[in-house]
Amino acid sequence: MASGNMKDIKRRIKSVESTMQITKAMELVASSKLRKAKEKADNARPYFKSLYETMCNIQAESAGFFSQYMKKREAKTVMLVVIAGDRGLAGGFNSNVLKLAQARIDELKAEGSAVKITAIGKKAAEYFTKRGYDIAGSYINVAESINIYKAASISDRIVHAFVSGEVDRVELFRTEYVSPLLQRAEYLPILPLDIKKDDTEKKSLELPIYEPSPREVFDSIVPKYITGIIFGAVVDSFASEQAARRTAMESASDNASEMISGLSLLYNRARQASITQEITEIVGGASAQE
Repeated sequence: MASGNMKDIKRRIKSVESTMQITKAMELVASSKLRKAKEKADNARPYFKSLYETMCNIQAESAGFFSQYMKKREAKTVMLVVIAGDRGLAGGFNSNVLKLAQARIDELKAEGSAVKITAIGKKAAEYFTKRGYDIAGSYINVAESINIYKAASISDRIVHAFVSGEVDRVELFRTEYVSPLLQRAEYLPILPLDIKKDDTEKKSLELPIYEPSPREVFDSIVPKYITGIIFGAVVDSFASEQAARRTAMESASDNASEMISGLSLLYNRARQASITQEITEIVGGASAQE
């Protein structure tokens, strides 16, 4: 009986050890991908920040300035750009951003607005497809290898939908990378543009001349700026996903280690009981022969 119990415990220990090897490997891979994603985001940020500053300057320096990208309309149709992961095993990473998007959808429906979804990431595409939402675009397995050209193809469809009147507002749902231990799901209005007064007050000493006109320059910058928002959000969300996965796998590895310690203790006790039983049987047999 004890021998059979020992075999079961040993089998469980080997199984848990195999699982721990996988979680350790996934933790190391997530750490490597997190580092690369943060570098990509940090390298792109200065360029798109300068685009935003230029837009602020144009608006501040041009009296009565107005652009089609700033036109506010009644929100009959709203596009939600939702960024989630392509894989699971990342703690609450996917569920947090999807819950936030779902809450916003419920709010918009209560207001009488129609909703279109642009899903970035397999988990987002699966979630909204299964629930029968109107999918305007679906982008799977693009987060890890995304570049400016891919981000531009996504943003071009979003911008075209707004300019053509297909949608009246565009909102972005992503996960912000705060620290390796903290990732925060949030949503950000994209279109129409809303440039704050505090930003427009920062005028340069020398007023530049925009050719052919400030409005045309502004309108040519906006699609690139939206591309930057999409690119930054996808990269930031991917970094958040890797950080969440690393934390989840680290926790899983720690739990597996504790489980192995507990099973090893049980195995040693069972082994000790088996040895004690064998000694007792030998002693009993010797006593019977006497």
